[in-house]
Amino acid sequence: MNGLGFSFRPYVPTEAEIRNYHTTVWATRRTGDIVLIKPPLHTGVRVAEPVRIRIDDVDLDACRIRITHGKGGKDRTVPFPARFKETLALHIAAARKKGAAFLFESSWKKPYSTRGVRAMLARYATEAGLPHNMPPHHLRHSLFTWLKSQGIDDTLVQPYSGHASRTSLEIYSKIALGPAQETHDGVIDQFPV
Repeated sequence: MNGLGFSFRPYVPTEAEIRNYHTTVWATRRTGDIVLIKPPLHTGVRVAEPVRIRIDDVDLDACRIRITHGKGGKDRTVPFPARFKETLALHIAAARKKGAAFLFESSWKKPYSTRGVRAMLARYATEAGLPHNMPPHHLRHSLFTWLKSQGIDDTLVQPYSGHASRTSLEIYSKIALGPAQETHDGVIDQFPV
C-alpha cells in the first residue's frame, strides 16, 4: 500500500506481448541477447542477478542456476526448463572459449551492467512495437503470474522466487527445491516462449 491507502498493481505483460517480444529478440539471431532474456523469462530472476551469474553457477545436468547475493544478500537456486539447456550450453562453451568467468560478459571481460541489460530489454520492446517498456521486473511478473494461473501454489514458487516475508520464511524452511522444481518442470514447457 502507498501512503494514500491503496496498493499499486504491477504491470504484467500479456502472453501475446511476451510471445511478440520473444519473437523479436529471436529474429535478431544474437545468441547472447537470446540467452540473456531467458533467465528473467523462465526463472524470474531480478535484473541484478543474471549479471552476477558465473559460468560455474550453472548446472546444466540438473537445469539449475545458483544465484549468489540476491536481494537481501541471500543465495538461492533457480530451475530453468530443459529445452533451454542446449542453447545455454552453446553460450557457455563460446564464453569459455573467450576466457569468460561470467555468463554475461562484455568484450572487456567485465560482467554486463544492469543499465546495459535494461537498455537492451527496452530496445527490443520498441522493436516489437510494445506499448510498454520491458524492464526485467515485467518479465518476472509475467512468469510468476503465469505460474499462478496454472495453479502452482505460492509455497512451491517461493523457494526460487527470492520473495521473503514472515509467512514465506516459515514455508521456505520447509520446502525443498526438488518438489518445487518438479512442479515447475511439469508446467514450464507450456510457458508461451
